[in-house]
Amino acid sequence: MALNLSGNTCPDLAIIDITLKGSSGLELIKNLKALSIGIPVLVLSMHDEALYAERALHAGATGYITKDQAADQIIQAVRRVLAGEVYLSERMTASILKSLTSAGVKSLSRPIDRLTERELEVLELIGSGHTTREIAETLKLGVATVDTYRARIKEKMNFQKGTELQHDAIRWIRERE
Repeated sequence: MALNLSGNTCPDLAIIDITLKGSSGLELIKNLKALSIGIPVLVLSMHDEALYAERALHAGATGYITKDQAADQIIQAVRRVLAGEVYLSERMTASILKSLTSAGVKSLSRPIDRLTERELEVLELIGSGHTTREIAETLKLGVATVDTYRARIKEKMNFQKGTELQHDAIRWIRERE
């Protein structure tokens, strides 16, 4: 629906959340960029900037701000993105610049940073208590594909058992609430 609206109405700005009902905001950003209609995208989300801002920029967003920011900061972010500039918090800007000065090699200090966007979606659904079959239905994937994602997540996060994955995913969800 958002893609149809943006193609038909030519908005000045798209403000997108990372979590959308039935899909991913990151996928929506990629799809908007694929339309080549030049809509700047600002991500306004409750999700941790340290985990999602760089992913959003890679997907094609022009800015990222969290919902807990003051209204004047959000307005500033909107104005900067509308002016064709990139908007990130000072902390996130410093983090990205620091990673660029590390001889081009970004150190992934947290195992969760190694996960792909889809793996993060699966992790979030696991942490929300969804079964493999429910995750498959939600993401429109096969059960075997979800099992593959679970195995990759376990490997990347150094878990030996599925219960470790389940407990960590639940903890991760609770920390973000």
